[in-house]
Amino acid sequence: MVDPGLVVVDKDPGMTSHDVVARVRRLAGTRKVGHAGTLDPMATGVLVLGVDRATRLLGHLMLTEKAYDATVRLGVATTTDDAEGEVVAERPAGSLEPGTVAAELERQVGEIMQVPTAVSAIKVDGKRAYARVRDGEQVELAARPVTVHALHVLDHRVVGDRVDVDISVRCSSGTYVRAIARDLGAALGVGGHLTALRRTAVGPFELSVARTLDQLAEDFAVLPIAEAARAAFASVDLDEEQAAHVRVGRALDLALPGGGPHAVFAPDGAFLALYESRGALAKPVAVFV
Repeated sequence: MVDPGLVVVDKDPGMTSHDVVARVRRLAGTRKVGHAGTLDPMATGVLVLGVDRATRLLGHLMLTEKAYDATVRLGVATTTDDAEGEVVAERPAGSLEPGTVAAELERQVGEIMQVPTAVSAIKVDGKRAYARVRDGEQVELAARPVTVHALHVLDHRVVGDRVDVDISVRCSSGTYVRAIARDLGAALGVGGHLTALRRTAVGPFELSVARTLDQLAEDFAVLPIAEAARAAFASVDLDEEQAAHVRVGRALDLALPGGGPHAVFAPDGAFLALYESRGALAKPVAVFV
């Protein structure tokens, strides 16, 4: 069995996130493997997995920002807002100017209210939205606040009556790139859906450090939990007295700069816990020892 830590996978197309977890469980020799945020089967790219105690980091990593490269096809709307759904509307889009498309995308940058795609994993009365859609139900989800930090057009290609637009997106957790495609097509009056999606980063973990499952099968490597915590969170090195308090979950009289959880470490470099400011004190979010 391997030591606790993170595994950064470059997911192949056609696999579910659960498929990846199952494969890594076999490679790691443990059932205690989880993932930080799902990727659709059609999507590729960064999927962060935790092994053993590091699975407890995943819920906090899910709150970090993510980055994607995607292709939007304008002129066709689908039931799922991606290429796997049934076509529900088609309109000629070949005359759309690149500047018009880019200007409409710019409207989706910043803090926006976004309606999640109907085939999301959001629960509606205890049942996943995608399951309701699969059963033939009409699903209407409420808009929710998300932040699109940056959205850039990489290429604009006219393909007959269609337009394919390659984009890069950096956004908050909970943002649906499929919804960006859908809303772009709706705003332009031609419909739109996603034909390709590649996640290029989850927080600080980018494609440059990701490995395919085939590569992991050849040489299974885990990013140790201490290194993972330092990479993902602001870090604080404690003295022995403070570390002793942390080991039993006590609050610390310690100022933590900025918001969000901080990773705290013992003098020997061991990762102890995530702490955050609450009033004048720093209190534990999760203790790992």
